[in-house]
Order: sequence, then C-alpha cells, then structure tokens
Amino acid sequence: MRIMAIDYGDARTGVAVSDPTGLLAGFTTVIQSRKPEFVAAELARLAREQRAEELVMGFPRNMDGTEGPRAELCRAFARQVEEAAGMPVRLWDERRTTVEAHAILSAAGKKTKQHKKNVDAVAATLILEGYLTYRRTHPD
Repeated sequence: MRIMAIDYGDARTGVAVSDPTGLLAGFTTVIQSRKPEFVAAELARLAREQRAEELVMGFPRNMDGTEGPRAELCRAFARQVEEAAGMPVRLWDERRTTVEAHAILSAAGKKTKQHKKNVDAVAATLILEGYLTYRRTHPD
C-alpha cells in the first residue's frame, strides 16, 4: 500500500511517498505555493500520479500536546485535500519534525541557507517514516 505524507507549510509543502509495499519512504518533492487551493489540487494530482492509497498529514501540536491556532488551519487544509483527492487525510503528530529535518541537513553538510529548499521534503519523510513505523507495530 502506497502512502503519501504531507508537511503543510505557509510557503512550501513537503511531500513524501512510500514504496508500493508501504515499508520505505521513496519519492519526495516540495510544492512551492502560498495558495491552499493550488496546493490541495497539486496534492490530489500527486496522489493519483503516485497511486497513493492513503494520505497522512503532519499535525502541529504544541510541545505540551495542546492545539494552537496553527492546528485549526491544518484541519481546514486537510478538509480541502480530502475534497480534492477524494480520500480521507489522517492527521499525524509532527512535533519536532522540522527541527529534526534541520539537524539531518546540517549533519549531511548542507549549509543553513540551503535548508530552505529541502527541509520540507525531509520533514515529510520523517512524518512518513513515523507513520510507517506505527503501522508496522500496530497492525489493523
């Protein structure tokens, strides 16, 4: 089962798609847009193109587990993606994924200025990997 993970952001949205077995992260890309309607349509197109059977989107919680204003924006965007893609979007706790993504890029020798174009795809991959691990350890 191919799963597509989404790291939604104001200016860039990271996307990572698993391999057909749903075990490993594979394809990644970044959608550059500030227009939620465009991003939702592009995500729907990618889901069809990549043959994704499940969508999971990073959900921003505060470190104490509460939900802030960003969480409601994310819920609303998830509804847009569901309409555009014709399939449900599972919200997945994304606390610290962007921080971890920056750390991974730094460890790989990327300069901080170069992080901007890659950090969202890396964050989406971290969301996907976390979700895939959960699925393996919590079968239906």
